[in-house]
Amino acid sequence: MSDSNATDFTNPSTFILMGIPGLEAAHVWISIPFCTMYTIAILGNFTILFIVKIEPSLHEPMYYFLCMLAVTDLVLSTSILPKTLSIFWFNSREIDFSACLTQMYFIHCFLAMESGIFVAMALDRYVAICDPLRYSAILTNPMMAKISLAVVLRGCMLLLPGPFLASFLPYCRTNIIPHTHCEHMAVVKLACADIHVTSYYGLFVLFFVTGLDVFFITVSYSQILRAIFNLPMKDTRLKTFATCSSHLCAILAFYIPVLFSFLTQRFGQNMSLYFHVLMANMYILVPPMLNPIIYGVRTRQIRDRLLRLFSHKGT
Repeated sequence: MSDSNATDFTNPSTFILMGIPGLEAAHVWISIPFCTMYTIAILGNFTILFIVKIEPSLHEPMYYFLCMLAVTDLVLSTSILPKTLSIFWFNSREIDFSACLTQMYFIHCFLAMESGIFVAMALDRYVAICDPLRYSAILTNPMMAKISLAVVLRGCMLLLPGPFLASFLPYCRTNIIPHTHCEHMAVVKLACADIHVTSYYGLFVLFFVTGLDVFFITVSYSQILRAIFNLPMKDTRLKTFATCSSHLCAILAFYIPVLFSFLTQRFGQNMSLYFHVLMANMYILVPPMLNPIIYGVRTRQIRDRLLRLFSHKGT
């Protein structure tokens, strides 16, 4: 009997996503905040893209990076939410093997891209505050294109081995994934083979991408804060710091859930499985929802253009 079961699950054509294990009875209720966050993310990020497109004064490096962030957030949230909601609403749990690996790639690839965009935005703020006279000479359109291409290629190339390695693993235990989406470790743990290579690869990507990005952002902002505190007048210091506040809020909204989820996965073995799954969803859903709100509320140019747009429609 065991041999028969093993044969059935070797290289399965489909996986079964359980949703949130232990909270199946509450799936419909959980779908309400999930759907709300997704709706806000879609409307908010499309609004950011629209405002930057129609407002010529926003055609600057900072807002180009913001548009890249909005597109990344749209792809990131869309990579998991439609399937998650179909599980919650219609009990549609099956996902094709190749679709599962594709979803895995998109999730981690665009998480890496988002992290890289935050580094690029930190560089933009560093040049604007620490070397403002050379801002336009340094962040030219060709330089912007090179930075953007580097961010995209890094995400695409570094995360490509993940699904590639997972596709060659034999899956002879079960095809049931205790998750709402095809998260990398949730999938490879189902393999009946040594997964140390894929596990070490995941740690390498985490430290090489997230670790280095956090380091570069920290160095940039240490220089930015030093430059701000050296300004002679308090009002000038506050005004200059305000130009960075939205970026800092977005950074915290992205990295805190990611790092918290990683730490609980590695060291929170006593925590319930549903808590790990919920946290894995939060670090994908919360930043795309919060980023347009943060930049819309705290960035005066975007806020003013949005208010003018609504006041014009109202007249």
